[in-house]
Amino acid sequence: MLIWILLALMTGAAVMTVLWPLSGRRPVLADGRDDVRFYEDQIAEIARDEARGLMAPLDAESARAEAGRRLIRARAASAPAQAATGEPALRRRRAAAAFALSVVPLVGLAVYGALGSPHLAIAPEGVATPAAEAKASLPAALAKIEAHLAREPGDVRGWEIVAPIYLRLGRAEDAARAYETAIQVGGEDAERLTGLGEAQALGSGGVVTAPAAESFRRALALDEGSPKARFYLALASEQDGDIAKARAAYEALLRSALAGAPWLPLVRGRLDQLAAREEAPGSGSAGASALSAGAQVAPEILAMVRGLDERLAAAGGSEADWSRLVRSYAVLGQPERALEKLAQARAALASDAGARERLERLGRELGLPAGAVARSGP
Repeated sequence: MLIWILLALMTGAAVMTVLWPLSGRRPVLADGRDDVRFYEDQIAEIARDEARGLMAPLDAESARAEAGRRLIRARAASAPAQAATGEPALRRRRAAAAFALSVVPLVGLAVYGALGSPHLAIAPEGVATPAAEAKASLPAALAKIEAHLAREPGDVRGWEIVAPIYLRLGRAEDAARAYETAIQVGGEDAERLTGLGEAQALGSGGVVTAPAAESFRRALALDEGSPKARFYLALASEQDGDIAKARAAYEALLRSALAGAPWLPLVRGRLDQLAAREEAPGSGSAGASALSAGAQVAPEILAMVRGLDERLAAAGGSEADWSRLVRSYAVLGQPERALEKLAQARAALASDAGARERLERLGRELGLPAGAVARSGP
């Protein structure tokens, strides 16, 4: 019983706190511009923390998505509205406020008493973690941001927020288009160009293609210290077989790194792989050996491949989607998974003889066992 008395007192105090300022005659402006500036500064701060290595990429991405949702709500509420100051309007305002603030708590208590479960214990650990709830809310947040961008396609910050979410969901092409739109609307800067290059590379299964390399070079022209652009260009040299150039780039990146940067283990892992390849030259194709088994792979690449795999398993896809998935597993040094996905692709595209032939050709190009490729059909 004591808890209900305390809740009633707290509710009364909250109602009086809100009603007291309403008793005055001074007009109030409902202006959310300060909130807009606050969330814009928050997004910029998240980007700086990520660049300095103070936040992991996935944590920074989740924080950006939450700040983006709040930014959109703040912008929607930023139009000023002058409050009425006449005596009749003032009386009506007070009556409406008193009614709403009195009835809402009572209705809430009634609904909770009828539908709630105050007697239940807290859910066991692992049943509903904050991370799981954030992951479940990600598609809903994405839908809201997409709706906002459909209304305001010139919102460059909205495109910068939505692009990393696309990458997390394995939608590399959509992420590349989002970064391209951000560049068209807001102009080139190092962060947007680096994001574009990363999306282009992830869309190719982790292979730094010529367009991706060009995006990274343009980013370095604007910020020569960008660690992500330097890493991907070093990876491009490694994939091209220029081991000496790749090693020099990785070592220079290590020398310029801040202590405790989250990407340091990834760079050291690439150097270890280069040393292993020099000891055993000629092992496999250039693409497959570039990210061979046991190598430390950028988490963005792994997330993109997993997202693409889950999407194709759930809803199927085009020949280009299946080919990208097979190539991704081959580049990651997982030939068994590549063969498994090749078999699934052949089964999914069984009615298209041309697609089946091109998939077999892809398997041979990736250095997959010829016999296994032939047996991978249904």
